[in-house]
Amino acid sequence: MTDLRHYDVIVAPVITEKSTMASEANQIVFNVAPKASKPEIKAAVEALFGVKVKAVNTLVRKGKNKRFRGFAGKQSDVKKAIVTLAEGQSIDVSTGL
Repeated sequence: MTDLRHYDVIVAPVITEKSTMASEANQIVFNVAPKASKPEIKAAVEALFGVKVKAVNTLVRKGKNKRFRGFAGKQSDVKKAIVTLAEGQSIDVSTGL
C-alpha cells in the first residue's frame, strides 16, 4: 500500500535533453515539493516505482523575472531531485503512474 503523501513529494518527472543523458548513467530527474527532504524523496521513489535508490541529490532553481505581453512577472522557484538508482534498476518515465 503506497502512502498518499508520496504523491505530494514527487511533482513530475523532468524530460529534457540533459535528463535524458543522465538516464544513461542510471539517474532520473524529478521536480519535487519545495519542502521535501532527501529521505522523503528516496522513500517516495522506492514506494511508487518499486526500485532501489542509491543516492539523491537536490537543487533549487531560483525563479527568474520574465516579461509576458509587456507585463513583468516572476517564475516560481523549482526544486529538482536527481535520483541515482542501484545497478540493474530502471524507471520508464514516459509511462504515467
